[in-house]
Amino acid sequence: MKKYDINEKMDVREILNDLENYRPKRRGWVWREKKDQFEMSDHIYSDCSEPLNNSIGIPAAVQYFDNLDPQPQETITTEIASGRFEDDIRRMRMAAWHGADHLMVIRTAGQSHYDGLIEGSPQGIGGIPVTRKQVRAQRKALDFIEEEVGRPINYHSYVSGVAGPDIAVMFAEEGVNGAHQDPQYNVLYRNINMVRSFVDAAESKKVMAWADIAQIDGAHNANATARDAWKVMPELMVQHAINSIFSYKVGMKKENICLSTVPPSAAPVPCTKYDLPYAVALRDLFDEYKMRAQQNTKYITSSSREATVTHVLNMMISKLTRADIQSTITPDEGRNVPWHMNNIEACDTAKQTLVGLDGLLEMVELKQEGYLPEKVRELKERAVLYLEELIEVGGYFEAVEKGFFVDSGMYPERNGDGIGRKINGGVGVGTVYKRDNDYMAPVTAHFGNNNVAQYDKNAVDNPSILIDGCTFEKPEKIIYIDELDENDNVNTRLDESEKYRNSNLVKPEVEWLADGTVVVELCLPTSKRVAEFAAIEFAKKMNLKDPEVIHVEVLHPAEGIRVQVKGKVDFDVDISKLEIPQEPEVWSFEELWEEIEQHPMKVVAATVGEDEHSVGLREIIDIKHGGIEKFGIEVEYLGTSCPVEKLVDAAIEVNADAILASTIISHDDIHYKNMRKIHELCIEKGIRDRIIIACGGTQVTPEIAVQNGIDAGFGRGSKGIHVATFLVKKRKEMQNEN
Repeated sequence: MKKYDINEKMDVREILNDLENYRPKRRGWVWREKKDQFEMSDHIYSDCSEPLNNSIGIPAAVQYFDNLDPQPQETITTEIASGRFEDDIRRMRMAAWHGADHLMVIRTAGQSHYDGLIEGSPQGIGGIPVTRKQVRAQRKALDFIEEEVGRPINYHSYVSGVAGPDIAVMFAEEGVNGAHQDPQYNVLYRNINMVRSFVDAAESKKVMAWADIAQIDGAHNANATARDAWKVMPELMVQHAINSIFSYKVGMKKENICLSTVPPSAAPVPCTKYDLPYAVALRDLFDEYKMRAQQNTKYITSSSREATVTHVLNMMISKLTRADIQSTITPDEGRNVPWHMNNIEACDTAKQTLVGLDGLLEMVELKQEGYLPEKVRELKERAVLYLEELIEVGGYFEAVEKGFFVDSGMYPERNGDGIGRKINGGVGVGTVYKRDNDYMAPVTAHFGNNNVAQYDKNAVDNPSILIDGCTFEKPEKIIYIDELDENDNVNTRLDESEKYRNSNLVKPEVEWLADGTVVVELCLPTSKRVAEFAAIEFAKKMNLKDPEVIHVEVLHPAEGIRVQVKGKVDFDVDISKLEIPQEPEVWSFEELWEEIEQHPMKVVAATVGEDEHSVGLREIIDIKHGGIEKFGIEVEYLGTSCPVEKLVDAAIEVNADAILASTIISHDDIHYKNMRKIHELCIEKGIRDRIIIACGGTQVTPEIAVQNGIDAGFGRGSKGIHVATFLVKKRKEMQNEN
């Protein structure tokens, strides 16, 4: 496969090329390795793993810490479900650069009902059909992304529904590294016959074990479904127990069995009083298994702030207990908008929080007396009693039929409103048959007795030798189907957006290439209901197509409503025609400090004319704000409303190297007139050839400033380091000229 430069876009057509002959480079899940007392940029980290070869840190890291980007020891998940796998590939690359190494591709809800493996590549709604082509293309792309970031990327999807074993085989063939598999999910939430579900699960888990695929269970769906999520904590532990021991008995390694643990509550209830005891109890009972921590999604609204705070609170629980995998689903789940930036922001939130809490348990410890241990013991006792009663009534199937699960009471209380399923009912009922005595399955990783000894005793441990290897050993035996629908397929979609691939044309996007989607935020001083419809009208007047309100928040019933509106633009921009000024050169702190230390510099500064604005100039000057004083430049500050004559006279009096003039007021171009006046006064007084003049302000255009006789203009967004760099460079230039 082609090697890409980090500044080069991935070519999806190149990935799709010769896909029928692609073979995965590796199989199996890869965990991060913790690096004890790991030093990065003079900081010591206790709970981190190897940094990436290429990555993007959080914004503060990029701006202040030279892109310092430590990677936490926990695997970070991002869930991707745009419905177009070709665009998900691009999002995978972005997510990997922001620290994700567990990329979970969500399948359609309907996939759990499919009775066979899907072929072709129809576009999904609310997810994607997990086809062989989609899986193969994404795993091929991830081979490159792994090399680019320098870390294995775990690729994940779902083994569920009556097609579960078929999908498990395909995943094993195609190098999938992780998967959800829990027969209870099928039974409770898809009404698949429980006998069929557990038989299928045994076959699926056996295949997953052969492929070293890490398994995540589905117990968390109970507290996403329950009337009061914090009341199902005992049941959650029972569901985890059933799937974990079942998986282990089938042959899975315990280190590849992951409990999908979700804190069962959220603010404004006292969530930590529920969530922390539950987390401790769960990890005590299941200390041999891995923990996959996911945020609570039951109580999430469309507020991104609320989702982020819930995410952070949940990760505090992770750090106080244990999380081997940290999910980041909340910001997407609440809005049901799987957008690029939401994926990336969630990854950054996880990375920032986990690294920020680095070494937490070296400084604090959980109390061994009082509320916490008492609640932990209570939860364990309730879970054990629940499991004992389940056994007493005849087992799991009978308990489900009696509605034990997702009842709104905290066990042992029951309100009789649990999910009830019939042992002899549901999808796929009556489709499990007893094997004949001479049944033979000459394939790898088959669950049960293959009966191959009667044909070849040497084949007992390797039954596929009877057929010269199955698809696990000989992938050339796989029948690869590319496309079934001549209209709805990836090639058609690529053709539709071809003008935006590797061209000068760009269009906003949040989900798919050039989807044209933008988000506008408004604050309207009216009632909530009126604000929603007024916001739509504003969006229409902005020429946004298909506007839709995606978030409404009351700031005050009468004074203000915050509204976010999503819409589409139907135009693009040719970036080759943009007039982009050269990015200002910036010296490093060390370079500037060394230069000023060897060659001291003095400047006079003031806000000139009748202008009383001071904040902008103070930020350029003051050491507190990262101003030029930080680099050792001596500043004589003359305040605000300073006559330009006074400023020039002061420069002569102190023998200054430079004059800095701030000017915000711009009516009648007074800001540029004052610049011209400073320049002319310096000529008049005979110092222009040896003094630097720089002026700045929010209304200053650098090019126009220079046209008015000064050496440099600094507009909105300028910082002290920009001014300091200019001053030392300009002084060197003037010295060379003289």
